Amino acid sequence: MTSPAEILNLPKPAWAADEVGMLYDMAHRFMSEEIAPRYDEFEKNEMVDRESWLKAGAAGLLCASMPEEYGGSGGTFAHESAIIEAIGHVGVDGFGIGLHNSIVAPYILHYGSEEQKKKWLP
Repeated sequence: MTSPAEILNLPKPAWAADEVGMLYDMAHRFMSEEIAPRYDEFEKNEMVDRESWLKAGAAGLLCASMPEEYGGSGGTFAHESAIIEAIGHVGVDGFGIGLHNSIVAPYILHYGSEEQKKKWLP
């Protein structure tokens, strides 16, 4: 699938350098190999199976900007953006990692009790 950025020949953003760029490449490969082949099944079932979420976690794609003390990678929002961009380029936007990583988990981090953080993060 050709992305809008590729069609318009847009340059990569400045933040997509070094380890963020490598994370994008890895996320793109993961989404292409692990999620895209089963995406129709996930859409039909209206959910992504637990195995795929566990694989995404093992690949470092869950809570990339979460502090390491809570099991995250300790990155920045640029890392989350790289993952979201890869999801969009592959066309598997219903996977839900963006919602999990950028909205739900940070909400627990900032407003949850220590007990909730230890239970639910990452």
